[in-house]
Amino acid sequence: LIIASYAKHTTNLQQVWLVPSPQNPLKPSVSLLNEYHRLHLVQLAIEEDPHLKVTDIEFHLPKPSYTIDTLAYLQEKYPYHQFSIIMGSDSYSNIHRWKNHQYLLKHHHIFLFPRPGYPIDPLAENITVIQAPLLDISSTTIREFVKKGIPIRYLVPATTAREIELNNYYK
Repeated sequence: LIIASYAKHTTNLQQVWLVPSPQNPLKPSVSLLNEYHRLHLVQLAIEEDPHLKVTDIEFHLPKPSYTIDTLAYLQEKYPYHQFSIIMGSDSYSNIHRWKNHQYLLKHHHIFLFPRPGYPIDPLAENITVIQAPLLDISSTTIREFVKKGIPIRYLVPATTAREIELNNYYK
C-alpha cells in the first residue's frame, strides 16, 4: 500500500489498480488464503484512498493468472486507458519465468521499486525505477507474523488487521 500510494503521487499515474490474483502460477495455491477473502482484505485496506482501486478482473479470467493475459484483457475492456505495472525488484528478478515476458517488457511500462537483497538491473528501456521508501515488508512477512502471533499493527491498516484477527486468517 505504501508503494502503491508512493507510485501514484510521484509518477504520472492517475490511479493505481490493485489486482489480487486467484492463482499465481509461481506460487502454490494451497499456501494462499481464499481469493475472495484476499479481495475483501484489499478492499478494506484501501477503502479511504481515492487513488487506489481494487479489481477482481482476474477472477473472471482462466486460471492460473498470467499478467500478460490480464493486461490484454484490460486493454480490450478499457481501450482509452494505458496500463503499466508496478513491481518490486524481487518480482523482477523472476520475470524471465513469466509468460511472454519479452513481449511484456517491450510493450508495457514497468515502475520498479527496490527491495532489500534484490539489486536492480533493468533489461528494458521502458522501466522506471521509483525510489520508494526501502521497506522489507511483504505479504509473506505479514502472514508469518500472524502465524507466529506477532502483532501486525502498523504493517497493515487497522481494519485489515481486525479482519485477519476476527477470521483467524493465516493461523
